[in-house]
Amino acid sequence: MSQPIVVESVAALRAQVRDWRRDGLSIAMVPTMGALHEGHISLVRVALEKADRCVVSIFVNPAQFAPAEDLDKYPRQLARDLDLLAEAKANLAFTPTVGDMYPAGFATRISVGGPSSGLESDFRPTFFDGVATVVAKLLLQATPDRAIFGEKDYQQLCVVRQLCRDLDLPVDIIGAPTVRDRHGLAMSSRNAYLSETELKIARQFNVILRETAVALADGADQAVATAAASRALATAGFDKIDYVEARESLTLAPWRRDRDGRLLAAAWLGKTRLIDNMEISST
Repeated sequence: MSQPIVVESVAALRAQVRDWRRDGLSIAMVPTMGALHEGHISLVRVALEKADRCVVSIFVNPAQFAPAEDLDKYPRQLARDLDLLAEAKANLAFTPTVGDMYPAGFATRISVGGPSSGLESDFRPTFFDGVATVVAKLLLQATPDRAIFGEKDYQQLCVVRQLCRDLDLPVDIIGAPTVRDRHGLAMSSRNAYLSETELKIARQFNVILRETAVALADGADQAVATAAASRALATAGFDKIDYVEARESLTLAPWRRDRDGRLLAAAWLGKTRLIDNMEISST
């Protein structure tokens, strides 16, 4: 089991990519913030199915954290991450520092409209500017043919697709299915924050959303069904529900029954915020 090449600088990343290009190899990228789990590794597998070489970035991006959020305690475990990437046969880990990504005098932020409206933005108003800025930088630094993002962060996936369309970035953005534990809980680095009691409650999240998505597909009134889902989450033990909303799959505009949709939700357990989503089949 060989370790991936590890590079910290943009120059070293670009040099390796140039070597692969000279050999006629295609490249896929998996941007991450580290604290890797099976969900991330599934993205690496997709990347290696879609391209000859896989670059994984590991960078906890301060630009997407608000001052009161968990930047300082966000899990960092680079040695373990590299072992997992070796097992998955990733070819290169790009591990820039904050100074590499945002050097002194850095003054640019990218703001994406459209699918960033509402949902996460109502509660984390600076989040998608931070995501768009760092993703644009990573794609320009690595120049991959494809980039793989998980559907678990569905609004983020839609924002990244909009970013690449609007800026003509020559990258194919591929959404990969959400990976869940045996109880259906979506894999997330923040699941590590949950106590055993909270985990039992968290595993009701996907059940309630799936039941609601089925009800919507079967003709339930949207406002009634999403309100009932919020009540069910509260009854299950969630402390606060930020949103439960149905949106169109491609644009995240308000859902219409003749379109494929997504039911998206965010809720709190103690100090941990969980997000998830379910497909709503069109009628």
